[in-house]
Amino acid sequence: MMIGPYTYEEYISLIETFHGSVAPGMIIGGFMVDLALKNLPEGEFFDAICETRSCLPDAVQLLTPCTIGNGWLSVENLGRYALALYEKYGGQGVRVWVNSSKVENWPEIKTWFFKLKPKMQQDSQRLFEQIREAGTALYSMKPVKVLPRLIKKKGKGPIVTCPVCNEAYPSLHGDCCLACQGNFPYEQYPAGHTPVETLNCSPKAVPN
Repeated sequence: MMIGPYTYEEYISLIETFHGSVAPGMIIGGFMVDLALKNLPEGEFFDAICETRSCLPDAVQLLTPCTIGNGWLSVENLGRYALALYEKYGGQGVRVWVNSSKVENWPEIKTWFFKLKPKMQQDSQRLFEQIREAGTALYSMKPVKVLPRLIKKKGKGPIVTCPVCNEAYPSLHGDCCLACQGNFPYEQYPAGHTPVETLNCSPKAVPN
């Protein structure tokens, strides 16, 4: 059994190294990526979309050249365990997803997928066995064409210095950086950062 260019055992070893643990979602993700890759035309450059943040993006990054960092992988967090690989300039590709009806045939996978029991009460050994036994039988696939707004690459535009914190940021974000507009992800603002309410910064609409 192969997943991408790797044997099943090799892929499991790679998961542990890359992801930190052998998560069921990573094994399932590997089968999904492999299925998509086998249904793309050979020799074309492609990008990827994941419809969840959980595990699936790591499977894409492990088995394809598409990563968050190089911009070839995007996450549209719809909460669905699905992905698409598509030709990066025209948007034609395939979407693969976990089919809820097919999961019914695999009780331990169903329990895990639909969170019918707390994790500690699930039979993890049987879960992994069923994922391997199922192979690609859990998934459905169909052709898709990705929306033009997702194909077009968004540049950062000019980089300027924030007048409040003195750090560089894309000017399209507004008169000051997003952190100084109040979007700071930490409990306390470091020296030089002040919430936007006291600054009168003018934010702009930032593209998704």
